[in-house]
Amino acid sequence: MSKVALTYRFTFPDSQERVFELEMDRDTAELSPPHVTQPPAWTALGFNQCTGCPFNAAETPHCPAALQLAGVIDGFSDIVSYDKVKVTVESEERQVVATLAAQQALASLMGLIMASSGCPRTAVFRPMARFHLPFSSESETAYRVASMYLLAQHYLAREGGSADLALDDLERVYRGVHSVNRGMATRLRAASRQDAIVNAVVLLDVFSSLVPAAIHDILDEIKPAFAALLAAK
Repeated sequence: MSKVALTYRFTFPDSQERVFELEMDRDTAELSPPHVTQPPAWTALGFNQCTGCPFNAAETPHCPAALQLAGVIDGFSDIVSYDKVKVTVESEERQVVATLAAQQALASLMGLIMASSGCPRTAVFRPMARFHLPFSSESETAYRVASMYLLAQHYLAREGGSADLALDDLERVYRGVHSVNRGMATRLRAASRQDAIVNAVVLLDVFSSLVPAAIHDILDEIKPAFAALLAAK
């Protein structure tokens, strides 16, 4: 089974480093199981469980997203949301280096982890996780979301289904992710006083609310770049 490796390297203001090495299945974009021998109590499924979560504690004792995030929580207790950190993201294809607020850097990492964690609500974003673009802007995110969603509609139509080319159902997809973001923020807020960690999830939730509402406006803004394709016969 082929794997894709991704590394997030944080360099803090005091020059200390924290490295997160992720490994996901090349085909399914699901992360390898985390190496957590004694999961923290806050990862228990019933601890502030997300509204509408399809799992039950008898069969799934721990929230899969929380288990994957458990390794990220340690080491950020002294970091304030707006502290500047240097982040290097390494993949097979490229290396991306940025200096930005800790909550923005963590939001990128945590969004990637949650999408690939095994949570059925966030699994809709696994294609974006598979082709991860760290620190994307609102316009880049809207372009990638629309591209991902419309490619899914292409696959659906090719298999005889009805394609949603107007993006009408995209808001429903985001509602499920919004529920997970809110639930995870509540879970982490109850489990930790770490400002940057909680605010990173809040930042993800802001994006999950803004993108579906603004996506048509953003796509209209970038439409001129498609002139040649739209004119093609």
